[in-house]
Amino acid sequence: MKARQQRMLAVGLAVVGLAIAAALTLRAFKDNMMFFVSVSEVAAGEYPKDRNFRVGGLVVEGSIERDPGSLDVTFTVTDLRCDVAVTYTGVLPDLFREGQGVVAHGRMNNDVFIADEVLAKHDENYMAPEVAESLAQHVDEQTASLQEYDTECGKS
Repeated sequence: MKARQQRMLAVGLAVVGLAIAAALTLRAFKDNMMFFVSVSEVAAGEYPKDRNFRVGGLVVEGSIERDPGSLDVTFTVTDLRCDVAVTYTGVLPDLFREGQGVVAHGRMNNDVFIADEVLAKHDENYMAPEVAESLAQHVDEQTASLQEYDTECGKS
């Protein structure tokens, strides 16, 4: 084999190697990507059925129920338009409480969101950008005229 052919073979193998590495990297990104879905979208059934996702909003006052002697807790999250029930087994963050913003990671099981992880905001001035945007959108809808927006939480 001539030197030119060896160089071309090396370049070809390097290109194939880079293509395989890029394909594996993109596949890993796809498998580990977690989407944020608003509570209203979850209530309407517009969420990924085959994978985990994040849902966030405010913990509804008086909705936290703990099973005595276990780490199971059930609470309701709202975006001021719709509500979704969340169940979680584990230790909740210290800042978790009623009326505060949370983001839960998990998946839907029938009409209940089964959370693998619950995150609470870290101080009184911070809220996850997705949650703040969702809440602001629904507050705007509630204050606008009822003729322009559907203010009912529709389940499909």
